[in-house]
Amino acid sequence: GSSAMAYKRNPMRSERMSSLSRFIIVTAMNPAITASTQWLERTLDDSANKRITIPEAFLACDGVLNLYFNISCGMVVYEKVINQHILNELPFMATENMLMEAVKMGGDRQELHERIREHSMEAARMVKQEGLSNDLIDRICSDPLFKLNKEDVYRVLKPSNFTGRASEQVDEFVSDCVKPVIEKNKNLLGMDNKINV
Repeated sequence: GSSAMAYKRNPMRSERMSSLSRFIIVTAMNPAITASTQWLERTLDDSANKRITIPEAFLACDGVLNLYFNISCGMVVYEKVINQHILNELPFMATENMLMEAVKMGGDRQELHERIREHSMEAARMVKQEGLSNDLIDRICSDPLFKLNKEDVYRVLKPSNFTGRASEQVDEFVSDCVKPVIEKNKNLLGMDNKINV
């Protein structure tokens, strides 16, 4: 279990959050089960059941939110790890762009497509089976058929070329949706991240 995995961050709180979430999911089915047996006749089992399940569900939700707040306040983003993941996958995503660059330089599209497929398959095999770094860029740059140097390839390898409007959409969402809610409720903010769950 997690107690033996000292390298994990926040395992007990995350697992507690998962446990409470599961309780909430199951509790949400309770009214449906009650309705299925009483056919909306409002018997006493409805009343007793509501008095137990509704407060417990809200308390559990509050506990999940407290845990989430506590965990997210100490969140650390490992940008170098993210960058490494991007560098491992981006060359595969950029094969079409590299192919188009090579075609612009006079290459035959069909021949280049087959060669890039071969290089991609071998690079993927090396990553997945051998545990090596992705060498697709080196393979393409050293292949005379492509007539591309590393500068040409890195020009098309910018991550921003593959994200579309994502960064703008996030900025718009934060400014149009998140900030107004925070501003409206700023008197409710100021909680500390201590947990009692």
